[in-house]
Amino acid sequence: MEFLDIIIICIAAIFVVLWWRYWAVTGGGRKNLPPGPPGWPLVGNLFQIILQRKPFIYVVRDLRAKYGPIFTMQMGQRTLIIITSSDLIHEALIEKGPLFASRPPDSPIRLLFSVGKCAINSAEYGSLWRALRRNFVTELINPTRIKQCSWIRKWSIDNHMKRLEKQASTKGYIEVMTSCRLTICIILICLCFGAKISDEWIRDIETILKEVMLITLPKLPDFLPILTPLFRRQVNEAKKLRKRQLDCLVPLIRDRRAFIENGGKTNGVTRSEMVSPIGAAYVDSLFQIEPPGRGKLGEEEIVTLCSEAISAGTDTSATALEWALLHLVTNQEIQEKLYKEIVEFFGKDGVISENHVEKMPYLSAIVKESFRRHPPSHFLLSHAAIKDTELAGYTIPTNTNLELYTAWITQDPEMWEDPNEFRPERFLTGDGVDVDITGKRGVKMLPFGAGRRICPAWTLGTLHVHLLLARMVQAFKWLPIPDNPPDPTETFAFTVVMKNPLKAIILPRAKI
Repeated sequence: MEFLDIIIICIAAIFVVLWWRYWAVTGGGRKNLPPGPPGWPLVGNLFQIILQRKPFIYVVRDLRAKYGPIFTMQMGQRTLIIITSSDLIHEALIEKGPLFASRPPDSPIRLLFSVGKCAINSAEYGSLWRALRRNFVTELINPTRIKQCSWIRKWSIDNHMKRLEKQASTKGYIEVMTSCRLTICIILICLCFGAKISDEWIRDIETILKEVMLITLPKLPDFLPILTPLFRRQVNEAKKLRKRQLDCLVPLIRDRRAFIENGGKTNGVTRSEMVSPIGAAYVDSLFQIEPPGRGKLGEEEIVTLCSEAISAGTDTSATALEWALLHLVTNQEIQEKLYKEIVEFFGKDGVISENHVEKMPYLSAIVKESFRRHPPSHFLLSHAAIKDTELAGYTIPTNTNLELYTAWITQDPEMWEDPNEFRPERFLTGDGVDVDITGKRGVKMLPFGAGRRICPAWTLGTLHVHLLLARMVQAFKWLPIPDNPPDPTETFAFTVVMKNPLKAIILPRAKI
């Protein structure tokens, strides 16, 4: 054992003794928190959860049954307030939205990748967050910019259809998640950097950003920061990954900057092909913005903000497509009903229009039912109160983790009839009619969050899902592989995905 480790253990032992005495005198700290399971001194419920050896969501369900829709868990030095009811989530995110619009403190590893919370998702509620979000909405997802960049989606989805045909002819089946992730990643890279790049480079970016999401998931030092020095190996791995991320994306930033400085002309040999006019790429605005407290953004901050846009948009959209296609493959009646609607709107070979695709009732019902039945995550990103705030008669202290378990709402039999069934019709004539997925009018499903911290690009993400699903069903009939039916078992990889990725056979509609 190294001498430094011995010192750390001694300091930790002293901390344990002091904390034990604190618990003995105070009984656990602040009062008027929601009820919750009794914990151990220092570590609270942390090791109790670890020793159960089951997914955290099942622990939460058990505690909900015992303590009700709001309860407290003490996870090391972090206090978690878990909320599981529709009414309380609406109260927190909508009625008291500004009070619960911040984020709790981050771990050193997450701070490394966010450059000290210089990201829309992780920034604390304040002027920096407002500036970054306002810029994102203005420069990437306003209606004018979405229309201006429609050619990117057409070009990428056209290539997507060709890749499906090629993959079907060489492998005999389609790997749905891999194919959809690549296409959406291509779209978002072009939207962010205004560039076309090689598939190999895109796959490198995709792989690195996936690794970033996984390495930033909660780990033991997040709850017991005093142990962070004992996890030096993980911190060093994170630093190496961050360097790979920078090495992969900084050349795109520099190519784009040179393109702008050259008046829209490419100067010299570059790995990227600039295809969007000056001002049409997200990164163009990041060269100009000077958010409060930050000044002009450097390359590290720009890498973080572009990575955030690509990662969030790729995973949620690709996951939704995989789950939707799972149900179309296993229920041919739903698939044929969708195909009939597509033909009625656009014809068998007609061009699917962005202006009309989201106005297709049955397609929209399938997309909504996919988000309801398979929400991207069981929890929203952690929220935090900007000051001590009352909720349900309890005190929610400043910077305490407010964890919103929204998956329960989509499975609640009091809110949904037969919630475990995949039934798109519920959004046409049933309990899903007039459901507001933004949560403003009430919370029945929240695939993108709600209130101040709702995903700013949710409209763009749903457009991608509608377009890809419509194009794939218009061109191909999707069938299960004989003797290898799809497995709907879930697992967690930042988003909730299929444990065994979906593989399916496609038959060109023109040949049927």
